[in-house]
Amino acid sequence: MDTKSLRQFIAIIFDVYGTLVDWESGIFEALQPLLKRASVSWDRKEALTAFSSVELELQTKHPDMLYSELLSAVHAQISSTLDVKGDPAEDQAFGQSISNWRVFPDTVEALATLKRHYKLIVLSNVDNKSFQSFTRPVLERNGEGTIFDLVLTAQDLKAYKPNPATFEAALLKIDELFGIKKEATFSVAQSLQHDHRPANAIGMSSVWIDRAGALTCYDPGATYDFRFATLGEMAEAREKEVKSE
Repeated sequence: MDTKSLRQFIAIIFDVYGTLVDWESGIFEALQPLLKRASVSWDRKEALTAFSSVELELQTKHPDMLYSELLSAVHAQISSTLDVKGDPAEDQAFGQSISNWRVFPDTVEALATLKRHYKLIVLSNVDNKSFQSFTRPVLERNGEGTIFDLVLTAQDLKAYKPNPATFEAALLKIDELFGIKKEATFSVAQSLQHDHRPANAIGMSSVWIDRAGALTCYDPGATYDFRFATLGEMAEAREKEVKSE
């Protein structure tokens, strides 16, 4: 499958939550207060599958809803599904839980390495406040250096992935700002459903970061050009190409 070279690309469109940030652990941990009050017992896979299903449904129905508000709405709907009495304060706390989601151990160093070779663009299903206030400072080491050349959120685009329009809008902006075309841009993401499938739809190359233990966002029909177990592994592969040039 690796018929292309990492060196032929100039820009990366990054997914964040699931690829750079341990989204599944963050969600599962934030669901614990609710799950402990439920009469049924859901394991990690059951809880994340239920969450993902409701999340995708609401993202499709409400593409202009802020992600923090959407998270709250997902929590409320899961409460109803579990027949647990609703708690608006708990719903709201869940909507703010993104502040506690941790980055994967390899992420920050890998980003610094990849920055030497590519323009780095964020295309994320998130609202601006959550990303800029909580996630970006961690990824950029609290201002030690600007890693991302462009950030595009669902709030900016008024659409959530896997809508292919999000990738089309990103490519237009990348071309406008940097003069980089689709052929020199690739998507780097864990979610086959949210990222690789829409990238496939518009004829865009992609790298699957196949995070060990990921339980959601799988799509057997999605394809990709490269596959790595971690972002760190991808960064190492790019460095090896440099040494062989």
